[in-house]
Amino acid sequence: SSQDYQFVLALRLATKEINRNTHLLPNITLIFWTLSDKNFDAIVLSDTLISLGKDGEGVPNYTCITKASIIAVLTGPLWSSSSRLGLYFTIAFGSFYSILSDDEQFPYLYQMEPKDTYLASAMVSLMAHFSWNWVGLVVSDDEQGVQFLSDFRGQMKENRVCLAFVNMIPLRMQLYMTRAHIYYEQIMTSSANVVVIYGNVNSTLAESYRWWKYLGIRRIWFSTSQWDNVINQRDFNIDSSLGTFTFSHHHGEISGFKNFIQTLKLSDHSEKITLTSLGWIGFNCSVASNNFKTLKDWSSNTSFESLMWHNFNMAMSDESYNIYNAVYAVAHSLHEMLLYHVDMQPVAGEKLKFQHWQVVWLPLYKIQFINPAGDTVTMNQKEKPHGQYDIFNILCFSQGLRTKVKIGEFSPFFPHGQQLYLSEDMIEWVGDMDQCVQCPDDQYANVKQNHCIHKSVMYLAYEDPLGMSLTCMALFLTALAVVMLGVFVKHRDTPIVKANNRTLSYILLLSLIFCFLCSLLFIGHPNTITCVLQQTTFGLAFTVAVSTVLAKTLTVVLAFKVTVPGRRLRGLLVSGAPSYIIPICTLIQLILCGVWMGTSPPFIVIDPQSELEHITIVCNKGSVTVFYCVLGYLGSLALGAFTVAFMARNLPDTFNEAKFLTFSMLVFCSVWVTFLPVYHSTKGKAMVAVEVFSILASSAGLLGCIFAPKCFIILLRSDQNSLQN
Repeated sequence: SSQDYQFVLALRLATKEINRNTHLLPNITLIFWTLSDKNFDAIVLSDTLISLGKDGEGVPNYTCITKASIIAVLTGPLWSSSSRLGLYFTIAFGSFYSILSDDEQFPYLYQMEPKDTYLASAMVSLMAHFSWNWVGLVVSDDEQGVQFLSDFRGQMKENRVCLAFVNMIPLRMQLYMTRAHIYYEQIMTSSANVVVIYGNVNSTLAESYRWWKYLGIRRIWFSTSQWDNVINQRDFNIDSSLGTFTFSHHHGEISGFKNFIQTLKLSDHSEKITLTSLGWIGFNCSVASNNFKTLKDWSSNTSFESLMWHNFNMAMSDESYNIYNAVYAVAHSLHEMLLYHVDMQPVAGEKLKFQHWQVVWLPLYKIQFINPAGDTVTMNQKEKPHGQYDIFNILCFSQGLRTKVKIGEFSPFFPHGQQLYLSEDMIEWVGDMDQCVQCPDDQYANVKQNHCIHKSVMYLAYEDPLGMSLTCMALFLTALAVVMLGVFVKHRDTPIVKANNRTLSYILLLSLIFCFLCSLLFIGHPNTITCVLQQTTFGLAFTVAVSTVLAKTLTVVLAFKVTVPGRRLRGLLVSGAPSYIIPICTLIQLILCGVWMGTSPPFIVIDPQSELEHITIVCNKGSVTVFYCVLGYLGSLALGAFTVAFMARNLPDTFNEAKFLTFSMLVFCSVWVTFLPVYHSTKGKAMVAVEVFSILASSAGLLGCIFAPKCFIILLRSDQNSLQN
């Protein structure tokens, strides 16, 4: 691929600079060659080179001998390649693997790539900046993927980012093929617009990514710079991505790399390093093996720039930068050994020659130098700079053209909140589309309408100021009703309590307590159980309360009627017939609620359409007809109690409570008549708040109108609590 070819060019540039530097390795020349098959990739460095001079002329700083010693092997990006080299001095330029950092198992192996300690923090910070708090994660099912998943979850909690799904892609192709459709369905059905890809690019994970993009899955992709070559392939549709962000370890720019590529000629290549052997596919061409001869027709002065296709990346990648530094590290190691051998004074005529074990003898982790880019390079993994990342945005243009633009940096060394720096003007969002893409139901478009933002969930919560106010009101009224019940129980033998039928008073107070408490079922996150309990508890508690008021009014009427001689109603009053109204009326309401719950019970409704930036969760009444039947039944009981109480309001008696009952029913009916139009004109949590307020107001009307005057007389005007007064 073009990425592999860039590796070789970075290596060639480094060796060229070193071999021209007479101060670093005088009279020593570095050469390299590649070993490649489908399971193994390596670059071998040697310390001598056959003369590259013309017509037998020597080249300064080049030795002209034919034998060479292998002193180092560069491997990557697969860690398995690095682990198979045994005692050879090996430098891995691919991603960092913890398994390769075991000095006992791999004593001769060094890794150029710093550990991705703060990669998850950098990614999550960018997500939090754009309020992308619902993301998917796809990682390789290995130690590297598990570690990143752990780091990512640790950062999620601090930045309020949630995982919509996690796909662990197996490394074995056979196992992956059996689960490929599961991974596809997972990412396709998820509402997460942001997906993080992390793992080795030469694995089944890359195959998944290619397949998803080929199928046109539109997401905002997060990944590392190692994935640039996969992302930039031309066979992907330009609109297959909503945006792509890659993260790269911060490093300086090798200023001579671009010029080196632009000025490199075909004649500069040795015989073993040809366009064909390194992969003509790097230039997006296909050449049959029997046509290799035609490449000789190219002029020796032809530049690589004239042959390159538009997607060859002129900027040095992270891995190419690691290769560049690895070659310099070997050169500095040889330089230190050269200084050591100067004191040894070799025999005259003896050629200076190094073996790989001699290089290992010098502790490479002590090597530290400043490369041509001005960066300090250390081979000690513990001293490598961790955490600073460059953030890039992949810009897409017509005909598959793509370019990578730096949009910001992340540094964990700054205070929290200042670690992320972005130049948002440099970010290219997907725009100028032939057809706009509608945001999912759980998201809404931002002001610029170039990406979607997740809606927040809204319901009448206890933490909400409105919910907190209603909760405090309900608890206060409940406590007040309990106090009044205690007062009535304590003074149960006083005339005012006896005259107003203390048993019915106890029942009414208890039912009002339940009315106040049932309002709390409407507050908090709705679920199926609370949706059912809201309506049944409300209907039954109010039925008991209103039917008790009706029983009280009938008791007052019967009490005055039986005082007339010859009346037959004395038996009804003595037998307590009015009290039977309560269970009869409650039973009728219970039947209505049973029909309601059996046919069309209340259920949860998630409404993403009512409000632009919120998803409203409310309880749907289920059968609206039965709901209004329950309210209508309560209304008929209240109207009956009001009528009877109104007729008995002028009956003479010291403790006649008909006036108070009349006024309480007037308040009750006024509240619920007002409730209906207001309830239908509101939505969301405001609609729930209206229902809760109506429950509290009507219950408070009964409590205040019926029991407040009696408690006032009992507690403050005890002189009036007698039959004489």
